[in-house]
Amino acid sequence: MPGVGPKTAQRLALYILKRPDAEVQALAQALLDAKQQVGLCRECFHLSAAPLCDICSNENRDRATICVVAESRDLIALEKTREYQGKYHVLGGVISPMDGIGPEQLTIQALVRRVSLQQIQEVILAIAPSVEGETTTLYLGQLLKPFTRVTRIAFGLPMGGDLEYADEVTLARALEGRRELF
Repeated sequence: MPGVGPKTAQRLALYILKRPDAEVQALAQALLDAKQQVGLCRECFHLSAAPLCDICSNENRDRATICVVAESRDLIALEKTREYQGKYHVLGGVISPMDGIGPEQLTIQALVRRVSLQQIQEVILAIAPSVEGETTTLYLGQLLKPFTRVTRIAFGLPMGGDLEYADEVTLARALEGRRELF
């Protein structure tokens, strides 16, 4: 499993093997139930057990702003900040020709349809700054620019980071994303 190294996997396996059969059966059933019940929101493509996720069905969210992310885990990370109050759109990945992922494999057409039909004032692109992420960001920017304002999140230095240890791209992004202090 992603993020689980060999030692952690071994600890988990040994823990499960020591548990009573009923507990292991309950865990297995919970995993099967989650797999069967959780799907994708029909509007934003975030994980949801209902046709619309909690964010899309929340009338208090700003409907004029859409934040585009690659995966649901990115949406969850942004939600933890409690700073963004708009809607989202989950692409389901990034454009990666080397992996056989083109725009057709992502939810890009649904995003364009959504932006062109709704009164969206801004689309915020919050996609990680990798080669594939940059490709996806530029592609989306060109597609969406005719319909609305397109922005991207700023990238820069983490809190507590030292300038001397930052790479050139991170420092360049920090300079590009600067804003007025007062």
